[in-house]
Amino acid sequence: MEHSSKVRTCLWFAERGIDAAKAYVEIVPDSRIEVVRDNGQPDDPMVVEFMLAGAPMMILTAGPHYKLTPAASISVLTEDQEETDRLWSALVENGGEAGQCGWVKDRFGVSWQIVPKRMPDLLASPDAGVVQRVSGAMMQMGKIDIAALDAAAEQEPAHG
Repeated sequence: MEHSSKVRTCLWFAERGIDAAKAYVEIVPDSRIEVVRDNGQPDDPMVVEFMLAGAPMMILTAGPHYKLTPAASISVLTEDQEETDRLWSALVENGGEAGQCGWVKDRFGVSWQIVPKRMPDLLASPDAGVVQRVSGAMMQMGKIDIAALDAAAEQEPAHG
């Protein structure tokens, strides 16, 4: 058997791992399911290996022994506001939960960070004032608004 990757991130699910994998490869471009091993559970396969935008992932459906937490998340660097909005909406619909600062929990309980490329670029500015204003704006957001980050970056510093 050939394996496509030596290392892959594994998410532990109590149930419905195959449903999550199918949903993820549907909403994230350049993704695909590679291997499904049912291990005698054809309705809810035990192992699903998939590529998520080129990143190797695996879901292990092995019962309620462990819970998903935001301590581990999937971070997606988006190209623009359109992609940010599309992914955010897809993850929140059908029972997901919007969070703060670009974080969202999908309906399966997995935490995601939807981060427009513009945000880390602005936060890497050599101008400490820009970094402070952009950070402050980001802290007020759920879904990241690129235009609002740019506006915060361009604000004139307060003089007093």
